[in-house]
Amino acid sequence: MRLLHVVTLVSDDGLFGGPPSVAVAQAQELAARGHDVTLMSLWRGSGPAPDRIGAVRLRTRPARALLPGRGCIGLLHPLLVRDLWRAVRAADVVHVHAGRDLVSLTALAVAALRRVPCVVQTHGMVEPRTALPVRLFDLPYLPLLRRARACCVLTERERRLVATVLGAGGPPLRIVPNGIRPRPPGPAPRRPRDPHVLFLARLHPRKRPEAFVEMAALVHREVPGARFTLYGPDDGSLAAVRRLIAAGPADVVRYGGALDPAEAHEAYRTAAVHVLPSVDEPFGMTLIEALAAGTPVVCTDTCGIADELSRRGAALVTDGSPAAMAAAVRRLLGDPELCARMARAGRRVVEDVYSIGAVVDRLEEIYRGGAADEPPARAITPLPTGSRPARNPAT
Repeated sequence: MRLLHVVTLVSDDGLFGGPPSVAVAQAQELAARGHDVTLMSLWRGSGPAPDRIGAVRLRTRPARALLPGRGCIGLLHPLLVRDLWRAVRAADVVHVHAGRDLVSLTALAVAALRRVPCVVQTHGMVEPRTALPVRLFDLPYLPLLRRARACCVLTERERRLVATVLGAGGPPLRIVPNGIRPRPPGPAPRRPRDPHVLFLARLHPRKRPEAFVEMAALVHREVPGARFTLYGPDDGSLAAVRRLIAAGPADVVRYGGALDPAEAHEAYRTAAVHVLPSVDEPFGMTLIEALAAGTPVVCTDTCGIADELSRRGAALVTDGSPAAMAAAVRRLLGDPELCARMARAGRRVVEDVYSIGAVVDRLEEIYRGGAADEPPARAITPLPTGSRPARNPAT
């Protein structure tokens, strides 16, 4: 099949979070199976964009802010519209990794005008919102989403949220988790690692990097040899993080900047624990990446895959408070056998549930229109006020 994947932004600092890495992983696996795959996006980096990522053609235009002050939502390049018009015509299926942004809106509109089958994947970025700018954006956006052949969501929770947004008449909602290709397992038995605790994500209020720094100070009181590093591009929280680091104990917590994929894998591979403090995280791709590297993880109970990981013994799940996360980290740092068991369980869950092979099997069915229907989505019951840590999700 001739497949066109569209994602809003590819950058060398990972500013757009998980969707680009998911799109690349899917496109590479599809190309390995003999499909003709092109990935199209905006580009932001220190140099020119590559022409290919492995066997996948990458077609980009420099990211320009057509709506200043709106972050990735307002990015576009006029020539990308022309590129999409030409590329969609040659595709059998267009797969849009869709958020509420100008690139996604443009790709959906071009696919509709060209009458080419379109599959959308929302990555937790299409949830009920009441802000006036979002409601205005949704006037053209939601009708285009409803025209898709299918909408891929990460979890049952996201499926219910998207069903609420789309209402009656929307496309079939298919649960398709993110997937990765695990590298060969490390040596057995697992060697104990230095007490280094990792945060690897965008520094955005939703990711709660400040909570990681507060947790680190609590752990340091009882485990003075532990060290903590935050990696990721600044997305609004770096100034607050730096203030907390400066106010805490010296040489315990540091910010290491953004990492490319190879550097990120090395960070996972050498860390003792990876902590993701996010609240209402739609999926938690960094958890899967850490587990694939044999690193135990700590997350919150509102992470989209927390129940699955906890049920399989692959994560310690907390309420997201710094105290609860600190207790989980201290437990892991003090129990090498627990770390080894969780590393084995994490490897199994990645291979069984979150391998890119299983994900692309599902996508091929959807592209051909042959995937079985999911059961009807249930309505969302709002949580009581104060039942979870404060959050500030992106639009």
